[in-house]
Amino acid sequence: MPGAGDLDPTQPCPRRAPEVGSVAARVLLAVAVAATSAGCGSLMASASQRLSLSLAAAVAGQDDPETVRQGAPAYLLLIDGLIQDNPDNGGLLLTGSRLYSSYSAAFVDDEERAGRLALKARDYGFRGLCAHRRSACGSWEAPYDRFETVIRGLDRSDVPALHGAAAAWATWIQAHRDDWVAVADKARVELMMQRVVELDERYDRGSAHLYLGVLATLIPEALGGRPGEGRRHFERAAELADGRNLMAPLLMASEYARAVYDRDLHDRLCREVLAADPREPGLTLANVLAQAAAEELLASSDEYFGE
Repeated sequence: MPGAGDLDPTQPCPRRAPEVGSVAARVLLAVAVAATSAGCGSLMASASQRLSLSLAAAVAGQDDPETVRQGAPAYLLLIDGLIQDNPDNGGLLLTGSRLYSSYSAAFVDDEERAGRLALKARDYGFRGLCAHRRSACGSWEAPYDRFETVIRGLDRSDVPALHGAAAAWATWIQAHRDDWVAVADKARVELMMQRVVELDERYDRGSAHLYLGVLATLIPEALGGRPGEGRRHFERAAELADGRNLMAPLLMASEYARAVYDRDLHDRLCREVLAADPREPGLTLANVLAQAAAEELLASSDEYFGE
């Protein structure tokens, strides 16, 4: 796996077409929302923790994104207050991390503001992982060899915290995808998600594969991107979710099919997403966002691929 030294920070990071970047942002967010309701049951005990999970589950099950857009700031302030009263509560920190990731990626158009919120999500994720496993504290800033040793030393009980921290970090990278220094961190996030796959591939219906697919296709193949690997991750995620997570085919369309200029695959996947029933426990909001993004991709298909 490449480390930070494989990227040249003196070169500008290539930009993607705007609609593709917005699709990836929605994806990283919506996956994070779904993981909130599914992932931290073993970490929760107190009334405040149960409340935070209930709020996250309500967000994940919402079929009207505009309701979430308008109501989410109140949820975020509530989570901030709960964390302020319980600063070392790993479950609250991870729930806050996921909600901030979700909101910043899907509903904040201002790039500077989205970056600030993604940073808060990432830091909550780091603190949540640290609260759950003290040996991981500060590992994200350690030399890569030390970081790898820590991550490979985690076990199945660490999966919810590991997944949550990695998801928030991935969303932060996506929010700073034009910055080589931020993109260089993807090697660490890939290691974390690969460890999730090794320990419990089916966790959160295989969403770790979605993150790995996005990270594999984040940069062009000529600069080290791995589109073929990304496609395999998207296909495995779809399989593990029994086809109910519409983010899997959406991402294969936006991040893989566009990267390799396969219009037939791109348009077929988008139509499959649009034809599906989006209602699924824990995935409804993600699926509704996926359908909106699929509609955007289809509308821009002629322009992107050429008629």
